[in-house]
Amino acid sequence: MSDNGRIVLVTGGSRGIGLAVAHRFAAAGDRVAVTYNSSPPPDGLFGVRCDVTSAEDVDRAFSEVEEHFGGAVQVLVSNAGITRDGLLLRMGEDDFTAVIDANLTAAYRVTKRAVQQMLRARSGRIILVSSVVGLLGAAGQANYASSKAGLVGLARSLARELGSRSITVNVVAPGPVATDMTAALGEDRLAEITASVPLARMAEPDEIAGVVEFLASPDAGYITGAVIPVDGGLGMGH
Repeated sequence: MSDNGRIVLVTGGSRGIGLAVAHRFAAAGDRVAVTYNSSPPPDGLFGVRCDVTSAEDVDRAFSEVEEHFGGAVQVLVSNAGITRDGLLLRMGEDDFTAVIDANLTAAYRVTKRAVQQMLRARSGRIILVSSVVGLLGAAGQANYASSKAGLVGLARSLARELGSRSITVNVVAPGPVATDMTAALGEDRLAEITASVPLARMAEPDEIAGVVEFLASPDAGYITGAVIPVDGGLGMGH
């Protein structure tokens, strides 16, 4: 990482998509921090333990990043999230609200904290990681789909609110991605998922990371309020 690179914070950045995103920015010379809950990131990345469902934890994590790098976060990637799948009649209210809190309300928390400094700098990039499920829906994922759909409304509202200060807010909507989480589904379920994708395969985490990196690049300076599908054609642009 360069001493002159941008300060980038990736929530949920110790594995999967978040880790791939962190590696992308670090390879480009940016100063990268990641938040994690249980598993610290590999060597070479600055990790901060943070429960994104706690406003106090979020504020502390940002303060640690600012102190470590000597400046404010310039690029925020809100990626942390959870799943608690279940059919509606079997889904407890705690399962619904926990997913909304970790996936949607947490994005509000980290974005609000990042924007405090971005407004002063009149510059910033915010990328929210949603899901094709938030656009298409999925049986057994009413809570997850709701949380991911909510990110679109959040991003587009903030894009209008913050655009005059040269802060862009965009959404990446991945389809099925080859991560530890999906690997646990089993071969039969993975084959079923893959069969529904026009490109007939799952994405690699780095393919999602490449789009996130683009949205934070100078080439994307006139893109805000956009939802970029990276789903192998599964959602066909919805």
